[in-house]
Amino acid sequence: MTDLLERSLKKAFIDNKIDGSKYDPKIIINQPKVNEFLLTTLQDEISQCEDFFFTVAFITQSGLNALKTFLYDLDKQGVRGRILTSTYLNFNHPEVFESLLKIPNLEVKISDKVGFHSKGYLFKQKDYYSFIVGSSNLTMNALKKNYEWNVRLTSYESGALIQQIHNHMEEEWEKAQTLTPAWITHYAVNYKPMINTQTTLPEVEENTPDYIVANKMQREALDNLKELRETGATRGLVISATGTGKTYLAALDVLNFNPKRMLFIVHREQILLKAKESFQKILGGSNNDYGVLSGSSKELEVKYLFTTVQMMSKPEYYEKFDKDYFDYVLIDEVHKAGAKSYRDIIDYFEPQFLLGMTATPDRTDDFNIFELFDYQIAYEIRLQDALDEDLLCPFYYFGVTDYEQGGRLIDEVTSLQKLVAEERVNYLIDKIDYYGCSHNIPKGLIFCSRKDEAKELAKLFNNKGYPSECLTGEDSIAYREKVIQQLEMGEINYIFTVDVFNEGIDIPKINQVVMLRNTQSSIIFIQQLGRGLRKDKSKEFVTIIDFIGNYKNNYMIPMALSGNPSRNKDNMRKDTYDVNYISGLSAINFEEIAKERIFEAISNSKLDSLKELRESYFNLKYRLNRVPYLQDFVKYNWLDPLIFNSNYKNYYDFLVKIKENEATISDLDERYLTEFTREFLSGLRRHEILVIQALLEKSVLTRSEVVELFQKNNILCDNETTDSVLRILSSEYFMANSLKIYTDAQFISFEEDKISRTTNFENALGNNYFRVLLDDLIKTSQLLNSKYDSYAIFTPYQKYRRKDAIRLLNWEKEQNPQNVGGYIYKDNKFIIFVTLNKGDDFTGALVAYEDKLIESNKMLWYTKSPRTINSPEVKEIIENKQLQIYVFANRDRSEKDFYYLGKAKPIPDSIEQVEKEASNKKMQSIVQMELIFDKEIEYKLYQFLK
Repeated sequence: MTDLLERSLKKAFIDNKIDGSKYDPKIIINQPKVNEFLLTTLQDEISQCEDFFFTVAFITQSGLNALKTFLYDLDKQGVRGRILTSTYLNFNHPEVFESLLKIPNLEVKISDKVGFHSKGYLFKQKDYYSFIVGSSNLTMNALKKNYEWNVRLTSYESGALIQQIHNHMEEEWEKAQTLTPAWITHYAVNYKPMINTQTTLPEVEENTPDYIVANKMQREALDNLKELRETGATRGLVISATGTGKTYLAALDVLNFNPKRMLFIVHREQILLKAKESFQKILGGSNNDYGVLSGSSKELEVKYLFTTVQMMSKPEYYEKFDKDYFDYVLIDEVHKAGAKSYRDIIDYFEPQFLLGMTATPDRTDDFNIFELFDYQIAYEIRLQDALDEDLLCPFYYFGVTDYEQGGRLIDEVTSLQKLVAEERVNYLIDKIDYYGCSHNIPKGLIFCSRKDEAKELAKLFNNKGYPSECLTGEDSIAYREKVIQQLEMGEINYIFTVDVFNEGIDIPKINQVVMLRNTQSSIIFIQQLGRGLRKDKSKEFVTIIDFIGNYKNNYMIPMALSGNPSRNKDNMRKDTYDVNYISGLSAINFEEIAKERIFEAISNSKLDSLKELRESYFNLKYRLNRVPYLQDFVKYNWLDPLIFNSNYKNYYDFLVKIKENEATISDLDERYLTEFTREFLSGLRRHEILVIQALLEKSVLTRSEVVELFQKNNILCDNETTDSVLRILSSEYFMANSLKIYTDAQFISFEEDKISRTTNFENALGNNYFRVLLDDLIKTSQLLNSKYDSYAIFTPYQKYRRKDAIRLLNWEKEQNPQNVGGYIYKDNKFIIFVTLNKGDDFTGALVAYEDKLIESNKMLWYTKSPRTINSPEVKEIIENKQLQIYVFANRDRSEKDFYYLGKAKPIPDSIEQVEKEASNKKMQSIVQMELIFDKEIEYKLYQFLK
């Protein structure tokens, strides 16, 4: 480590060309466009520290929230820390001090130093100290949004600077006053903020201005709706995340349209009166212009009629009106329109314009909502977009571990008795209290898996001093309204429910959503999370606490939060670990054990089953109004096109299975598609793709034209690479197993300088449908190639299969991946493949290899067995100074792809022959060594792989 630290200091202060390491001094600036934040650095530091000490003037609940899961995990490890803060400018709210006291492994003191305005974060790591100092307080704005400057420094304990910092902090700590409940009570009595410490969020619903100004989303949607109608369209669909103002948008569009009569249809009676009030604010006019048709009201002779689908779908009501009586019809939550009740209404009325609104258009019931609206999407804004536009209240999602008893977690079959056991109730309350809510007084929704669970937990929470009620579908509208009002008025803290509040109910004051149920679908997950996202002046943020048990569907959580439906298992694991994809001031964090539950569910899930792929396929087809091709899955961020490789020879094979192929091709033609799919679709390098594309236009190329093609596209064009490409396209490269699959499917033949399309390829191109499918493969591979470095053989931290690595290193012949195993070498190129977590029951090798990442720039690696210091590969590593060692690693055995970690060199002193017990209980010789990477592994990937 000494060499690394010295090297980092030289790099920072003497020569920037020196290779750096994790010890490098670094300036940290929030850069949302590239997902770089001080918050990420703080979380990385605190997650691995042995002790920490912060001295920060200002702290907010939101800033503290960003570290709570990390502090919880540290507490389980016995790691404690300290925070020194102040009452400077009365910025820190009493509620923040209350929240600080709830963290058991945190000691807090208050400095009375005049003008206390420090911002420093000290971490004791295993072998060194790290320190962050700059302009950022412990507030979410400072950690993620504001333009702040901070510097991260590293030092040995014996360093002069770190000793000065540490000694000064200790001196100030001794002078400061310990935070206690009594101190908070006294502070709260005298608290008068001198500056605005809270984020005030507008509560449009409670204001009655003379006019309402459309937000950015609404303005764009209104312009699009106007343009849509100008084209002659009579229907339009608005897809908008919960809380982004769909009702006001609809009212503003009605204002623009100026209908003689309008019909507004909702699925719950509770929504009617609120919708009517919102429309009246926008449209104005007499009260007599507005009417409600519901179970309790029959006001039909009005200009603007608000009704439930249950009422209007009855023939005795809709037949009271002529088909063209309403010139503007609007349907809320229109994703339900597959039901007969909706279709009866839609089929009967003939308005000049029909508007549908939904947050969740992608269905699991085979109903094509897009077709219903003539594929006219007027506007679409999803959760991430709405957060980017600051249309929603920031949220803090905490994925926490559910109660465990006797080594068994809560799961789908847990009995009611265990779900409502006192130990679990106490556990739930402790967790909910720890993660808290805005202003510390909960107004929360708790989603349960069963009605009896919801009812019993509501009683038990009442007994524990948390006033609660339970609402189910059995309760009347009047009773629901009463309970909701109790929650908004602060008379109760919680409403327990099952599915009543999944959608349509608007309770802006909700500041906490608790999930005590298995995630049934991404749609329902986002609907439930969205219950708290509407902005309101009563809260700064909403807390989402998701109790993660041992559920099979846990894999849906990262899919829902990231909005990434690719179904790529490794991407889903990364989206659980690296959560910087969430926008704005929101944050996502998982407790460590909860992450493992999700990883386990991902590993066990069948994400590439025919049922799953078929559902995803048809959802995209419904949107496009045509057969989707592989490139569409990429363009619409829909599905990882490579997932079809798992169970199908190619995409045509999948289309045939679901009877969606638009024409047919021959078996030989299909072999070309199979070869392209398996070898080139991933887009790892463009060379083969470019040659095939050129051969579509010209039947014969010269070698010089191929080289010129590579040069023109700014990719590697040395002789080795060109030879490799020609061997692969002519099938000379492939060995027996591949040749069986690609029989007679050579793309080219070549003699000296002449490269020609083969006769079989020429014939295949005569089939127009084949050309459509091949063109789709080419375009898809080019889209996927965008993440790879055109000037390098391998791109750091991208994923490769064993066969890919061998091909890209231009070897003359393909190798059987099963024979490669952990490594293969030839022509000064040594490729290592490591699975880091092999599992306790690993039986795939003679000995249990213990390869591991020691640090972000160092790996412990073992040869195959039996091997000695004198084995050929070991001698190659020790003696061949020209040897290039390429290291690839994946996390566990369920993954077929490996991340490229970079080039490495052995540390000579670490090379050692050792004895290990083999599966037959006999001892086997093996050689172990430490490999040091040329460049440090990206920290998030390093943590993920560890």
